[in-house]
Amino acid sequence: PPDAPLYVLTGLDRGDRLANRSPDEALPALTAEGRTPLLLSEGIHWVLQRPEVLERNHCFMTIGSRLRKAGGALDSRTPAIWLSNGTGRDGRERRDAPKVGWCWAGNRHTWLGFASATDRRAAG
Repeated sequence: PPDAPLYVLTGLDRGDRLANRSPDEALPALTAEGRTPLLLSEGIHWVLQRPEVLERNHCFMTIGSRLRKAGGALDSRTPAIWLSNGTGRDGRERRDAPKVGWCWAGNRHTWLGFASATDRRAAG
C-alpha cells in the first residue's frame, strides 16, 4: 500500500476468471495483467461497502495478505472471504453469513477468485 494514512483503490475485481487456480498459480497471472492482489483488510472494506460483491459460489481470496516466513518464503495459508454454508461449527443460522478464513496456497477452488485492483493511490 502507499505510504499514506489514507489511499484509494481503483479497478476492483473479484477475480472470477482465476477460479480453480491455486494462489501460487494466480499471483503470476495477476502480475502479468498489471493487477495488484488485495489485502485482507481491503477485501473486508470492499465487502462492507458493497456486500453484493460476495455471492454464493463467487467469493475471493486476498493473496496480498499472505505472510512471509523468515527467509522470505510465503506462508502456505492464504486469507479468503466467503459465504458460510451453515454447516459444522457455523450452524444453520449462520448460512450465507460472510466469513473470513484461509485456504492452502496449493489448493484450487472453483468458487474462489482472487481479488485485485488496478491501482492504489494516496488520497488527498
